[in-house]
Order: sequence, then C-alpha cells, then structure tokens
Amino acid sequence: MKWFAPYIVGAPPQPTGQVLTDLWFWIGIVLVCLFFILTRLMETGPYGEAVHTALDRVTAPLWARLDDYVRVTVGAFFIAIFAVGGVYLTPDLKTPAEWVSWLQFVIAACIFFRATMPLAGLGIILLWLLALQHYDLFHLFDYLALGIGVAAYLILEPSRNEVWRSHRFEALRWGLAIALMWSSLEKFAFPSWFYPLVEEKPFLTFGMPRDIFIPMAGIAEFTMGLGLLWTPLIRRLSAVALLVIFTAAVWPFGRIDLIGHGLIMAILIAVVCDRCRLERVVPATKAGVLGIPAGLAVALTLFIGSYWGLHSVFYGPEGFVGPATAERTTHSHSPEHPHGPSSGAGIGAPPTRSGSAP
Repeated sequence: MKWFAPYIVGAPPQPTGQVLTDLWFWIGIVLVCLFFILTRLMETGPYGEAVHTALDRVTAPLWARLDDYVRVTVGAFFIAIFAVGGVYLTPDLKTPAEWVSWLQFVIAACIFFRATMPLAGLGIILLWLLALQHYDLFHLFDYLALGIGVAAYLILEPSRNEVWRSHRFEALRWGLAIALMWSSLEKFAFPSWFYPLVEEKPFLTFGMPRDIFIPMAGIAEFTMGLGLLWTPLIRRLSAVALLVIFTAAVWPFGRIDLIGHGLIMAILIAVVCDRCRLERVVPATKAGVLGIPAGLAVALTLFIGSYWGLHSVFYGPEGFVGPATAERTTHSHSPEHPHGPSSGAGIGAPPTRSGSAP
C-alpha cells in the first residue's frame, strides 16, 4: 500500500480494543485455524507424503540448483532497483542520492562471486542503516526482518562451516515470515490507509464490503506468514498461496509491484522447493493440532503488543502527525511528501498545505 497511496506513519493507530472486537477478525482466525488443522492432519496421514512427493517432482529442476536460483534472483532484484534509481531497497523509500543506486549495483556484482557474497549481505544492512537518515525507525521496521534474512543467506551460503551453512534457507524463510506478519498489522492499525486503493480499484475486494475485506486480508497475510514457520507441508502450501496472491497483484499494480515484491516472490518459490522435513524450533508444539491455535495466539499477542507498543513509544499514545496545531489525519496532505512528518532531512518533511483526509 505504501507504494501507491499517501499516508502518515505517525498517525494514531486504531485502538487494539476495536481490532479485537471486530467479528470479521475472529471469523478469519477461526477459518485459518480450521484450514491449518486440516492440513496438519493430512500431513500426518497417508496423503501428506503424497503431496510432498508431488511438490518435489514439480520443483525438482529448481531444487537441484536452488542456491544458484536464489543468488540470481537476489542479484536481479538489486539490478532492477539500480535501474529504477532513487530508492533505498524498496519503492517507498525515496532518496535523491545517485550514489545509493550505484551501491545497489555493487551489491548485485558482489553476489556474482561466492567470495564477495558476505560483502553483499553487509551492503544490504548498510542500505537499511543509510535509510535511517531520512525515515523513522518505526517505518523501517517494515523492511528490517527481510533485509536481515537475505543478508544472513548471503553470508551463510559461502561458509565452509556446514552446520552454519545448513541454516541459510531457514534464515530466508524466517526473515520473510516476520516481515509479512509485521507489515500485515497495518491493515488492522490503519485500515483507512487502504481506502484510496479500494476506491480506485474496487475489484480488489472481490465484491466484499471494504471494512470486511481489509481485516480479512490482514488475517490472511499474518497467518500465512506464520505458516511459513510451521510444519513442512503447512509452510510449503502457505508459500504457494502467498505466491498466487503476490503474482495476481502484478496485473493491477504493474512494474513497480513486480520489482518491489520480486524478492518476496523469489523467496516464496524457494520455500515451495525446500525439501527439508526437519522442524528445529519448538517441534513438539508444532507436532500436534492443539499447537496451531496456541501458536497463533502467542504470535498475535507478541506482534500486536510490539506494533502498538512501539508506535506509542515512538509517537506517543495519540500519535504524532506534525505540530500541535496540525490537523490529525492518517494521510499526507502532500503527494510530494507522502510519508508525513518524519525527519528534518527533507524527505518525509511535514506537509505545508492543508487538506482533508479520506
């Protein structure tokens, strides 16, 4: 959403009480628990291995060269944003500095050689740190987990320590999962951010009322992100579902969406290809179906508490959208400064003209 509509990061979020009393929020949670439980039962039954075998057969050519695939797609992503120019890592993080684009070209070049891959990983972290010059830390949390995941892969892949190297795809998966769960919370905290897109492209809601579709979409993104961290079949099928969603979004939103989400889509394909049947994190909890609602409850509590809590720490309980006399709104009044008041460095400066929010 941040790539296509103006918004203000420091605007006051919707109260958590209002989120948790939304009937459609809980309907989405119940449906997800049901589907995850059914998938887990299938995974432990006679059909589970058959589904894995079918996925293995389809993805066999890519699995045989999965590291090459990941390196090529990550490199292609950085070449693409180098060609676009004027951004840090993602379309909504604008920068007037031309050398930033060349740094992204250098990162892509470093991926070409295994010996310099760790430098590319460190370069990704450096780009994120450089973006702090112009954007609030809370805003950049949206891109932290994914950046760390990709950087960890680039550092681990050329390692001679096979124990460490064995975690490289896991690092990618965890980085993407946390990024999806975190970014999904915007749909609960700031549903009005999505109103301009829904008004411009009403077909996005599939005929559902706007205020039903947005929280349900948030539940889908959050829970399938969590699914990437669950048992092998749940994570592979969650990746397939997310891949369908992200691919479908390219048609209405075009080239910017493809470039911006290209890295996510590439990692999702890698998750589908991954034949690892091991579960290293709390395997006993994930083994039974009762762990699904329990895990979802813990994840929701942790992420909702962190999102609203950190927003309050950064912007105060009522949010910060400019001087004390400024009109409080969730959308920027200025398309030239779509991110609202953030730093004094120019990008994201406070809007200078008034207007009305949607």
